[in-house]
This record gives sequence, structure tokens and C-alpha cells, in this order.
Amino acid sequence: MPRRRRHAPATVARMRGELLNWYHRNKRDLPWRQTTDPYAIWVSEIMLQQTRVAAVIDRYTAFLQRFPTVQSLARASEQDVLALWSGLGYYRRARMLHKAAKAVVSDHAGAMPTTSDGLRQLPGIGSYTAAAIASIAHNEPIAVIDGNVERVLSRIQGWHSHDTISEAAVRRKVDEFAQILIDPNHPGDYNQAIMELGATICTPRNPQCLVCPWAKECHTLGEHQTPRRAPMTARDTACALITRETETGTEILLEQRSSDNTVMPGLWELPSMEPPGSLATGLVLTVRHAIMQVNYTVRVHSIDAGHLQQSPAHRIWISADQASSMALTGLARKILTRIGIIRRPHQSRSIAPPAMTRVV
Repeated sequence: MPRRRRHAPATVARMRGELLNWYHRNKRDLPWRQTTDPYAIWVSEIMLQQTRVAAVIDRYTAFLQRFPTVQSLARASEQDVLALWSGLGYYRRARMLHKAAKAVVSDHAGAMPTTSDGLRQLPGIGSYTAAAIASIAHNEPIAVIDGNVERVLSRIQGWHSHDTISEAAVRRKVDEFAQILIDPNHPGDYNQAIMELGATICTPRNPQCLVCPWAKECHTLGEHQTPRRAPMTARDTACALITRETETGTEILLEQRSSDNTVMPGLWELPSMEPPGSLATGLVLTVRHAIMQVNYTVRVHSIDAGHLQQSPAHRIWISADQASSMALTGLARKILTRIGIIRRPHQSRSIAPPAMTRVV
């Protein structure tokens, strides 16, 4: 069981001041830090879950340009929402965000709840997201606890996790300690500051203890022991790049994942090819792509449509210019971007929804 390390009120007050001073001098200039709009904060927090900040910035901006209010998001189709989410991964987040927006409009007259308790009643909003929105947008003095915060506070207290039992015990102590440290006068800034500290200074590997504002309070000063991550597995697969030239330009063949698929249902991808090991011709490129605990080596082959095996999947021809507006899997977007068929996110432009030609 982790030992309790109590901090005197004067120490807690000093730690708050040190952290906030550091934050105001060193915080990154991120677009979601320029607003107190709870909807915009909500979008950013959902996007940032398990996703790098650099990957979120362009997507966040494009998403709010397309859906500037919770009402506009609620009116959108799921495919439109998924299209703007494509490339961020963990698509269930987008579906739950869309579902919650509809709930805000139908059950709350279009106004998001203003408390963390109220926000937790919405689909897909857990304690962390609710605390982030409520503290930043409404100054509720409630602590956020994500992986960064848990790591910072565990190191401050000298707590280590070796197995699931001690990890759960550490989490309970982190919850208590986090709520003690929260600055009641500036809860939003404090929460953003401690997350920023974990993201940029108190990192999982090689923490920069010499420049940490809390170094003199830290009982670890370096990395701490955590549970071992499950090993990644490797898998080989292949997909088909099938294009054709029309009077209006190049079209590409895509197929839709089944709606009852447990992974990325309803998203569009390049047709799969089996067995991948037997393919020796038409290799365009090889990419590596990680999904959860699997590292895929994907070989992309250019073939004629007539050589593609039959499949119950829904397939369509889509113009290359409009492919970027599709709800693509992250792998499909990566492949089409590298080939040059679609633009990178920062090169994208607003276009009309694609006109689809069904493959019979």
C-alpha cells in the first residue's frame, strides 16, 4: 500500500503558485487554450484522449470550422463526423461525441450541463472529461486525473505500481492527493498546468527533473516503476489499390467495413487481399501501422478490378479529389496520403460531400 505523505497547507499553497507560475511562462500555444467555450473544450478533450497533440491541432480546427456549435454537430450525419475524425483513430470517441451532442440538443435544450456531475450524465463523458470541461469553462474546483497527472503525483509522493493491486491503491491515493492540490481560485489553469507538466517535463521516460517546478517536493526525481505493458504482436496483411481514369479524373475503389464489425464499423478502406504472403506483383509500397496492441506490416498492391476477389462488402468508386472527405480508416488515409491521392490534413480544403458510384 502506498505510504501517505501529507503536505502542510503552506506547502500546498506554495506548490500551486510554483506550478501556475511555471505554466504561465512555459505553456504551449494551443488553439483550445484560447477559449472557455465548453463545447470547444469538450471537442479538444475527446480528441486528445490517447492521441498526440500534434495530430490533434489540425483536426480540431477543421472540426470546429465544420461544426462550430453543439447544435451543428447534432444535426450532422455520422459519416460526416467520422470523415472529419479520420486519422485520429479510436472512432468510438467520435460516435459518442456525436451521440452526446444529440442528447444535449434533445434533453438539455442545446445547453451543455455546467457541472461535472451533470456532464457525466452525457454519453461518452467520464470523470476526467467532465472535470476538465467543468473546471476550465466554469471554474469548478475539481481535479482532472489522466495518465500525465497520475504519473506526476505518483512521482511527487514516491508511489510505485508493480501489479494490479498496488496500481489500484496508487490510483485511490492519487485521487485524494489531486483534490487536495487543486487551486480553488484557478482550477482551470491549475488542471491544464499539471497536465502540461506531465506532457512536457515529467514525461514517462527521461523526465527533465532539473527544470521541474516541483523538483524539491519530489520523492522520486526520475522514472518510477509502473506495470509492464502487454507486448505488441506483429501481423502481415495486404490490400488492393485499384484506380480508373474517367472523364472527370482518377477514381479509386473503396469498400466499407460492416456495421457489425467490432473495429471501426462503417468506415471506408482499400479492399483487402488474401493471402498476403502469396502476392508477388504490383507492389506499390509497404507501410507499418499500429492498431491497439498489433503492429501491422501492410503491402499495397496495384491490381485490375477484375482480379479482385468477390466480397460481401459494399464497394464504391470515388473520385480522388473527394476521397479525403470520406470516413476513411487511419490506415487507408495513411496509404492514400503517401501515394499522393489525397492531401495531408494541413493541405486539405473544404469540399462538398462526395458523389458515390456504387459497384454492382
